[in-house]
Amino acid sequence: MSIILDHVNYVYGGDTALAVHALKDINLVIPDGQFIGLIGHTGSGKSTLVQHLNGLIKPTGGSIYFNGEDIHADDYDKKKLRSKVGLVFQYPEHQLFEIDVFSDVCFGPRNLGLSRQETELRAYAALKQVGLEDEYFYQSPFDLSGGQKRRVAIAGVLAMKPDILVLDEPTAGLDPKGRDEILDQIAKLKEETGITVILVSHSMEDVAKYVERIIVMNQGAVMYDDVPREVFKHYRELEEVGLAAPQVTYIMQALHKNGMPVQTDVTTIAEAKDEILRVLDGQMRVTEQMQDLGAM
Repeated sequence: MSIILDHVNYVYGGDTALAVHALKDINLVIPDGQFIGLIGHTGSGKSTLVQHLNGLIKPTGGSIYFNGEDIHADDYDKKKLRSKVGLVFQYPEHQLFEIDVFSDVCFGPRNLGLSRQETELRAYAALKQVGLEDEYFYQSPFDLSGGQKRRVAIAGVLAMKPDILVLDEPTAGLDPKGRDEILDQIAKLKEETGITVILVSHSMEDVAKYVERIIVMNQGAVMYDDVPREVFKHYRELEEVGLAAPQVTYIMQALHKNGMPVQTDVTTIAEAKDEILRVLDGQMRVTEQMQDLGAM
């Protein structure tokens, strides 16, 4: 169920003196099964872009296709689209409103016209997928911690069984443990189901660790669209638009500058560890060979 954006433009406040060109000639193909990171500074257009993916916003120019169909055609079923392209907002409070957690997660599948049994089975499975314990099922969602609220909001979307899951800053304001727990659950879900995941994030470390493709937005346009190691090679250009590379990129650059012949395009701590050990192992071998020659 791929999404195609064809020359998409969007203007806030068109035909007024306060018009803002939020999206500028966006051309993207989002195929099945990818884990995509969408990054950009505040005001770059990334949140506007994701709200186009399930028809919450209609472009002022260009077209959007889902599974080959124009989602803004007069006879297109947007209700069906929104069950297939699930959007989790940055602030979970915007999506939670029922008396308890379980009822909240049941809301989406119930509105699809499913039976009570199927609705509750989906809700239970979704809550388990996000790692929420049974003891919280019948508490008010507003009594939960920030991380738990995010899990419930994600579960509410997963209960619809979407083909594409869009997460707008799902770990904002969480501590490192909570952030890792949520993203690990998402990565596990993607691995088990093959769902397409689009992660909007300010954390370069999170993006580098989890995604296989990065789309960088700047001033409403796509600046880069490539695999992480290629995107982060442009760390100087990213800095110029208010972004950065993962910290490990700067560490590897510093090591290389100071004479250690490491590859500088690694993007995660695990990759950096392997690369540093590779170089150290090579240097030790050279030292041992030199010692052997000296002993002759």
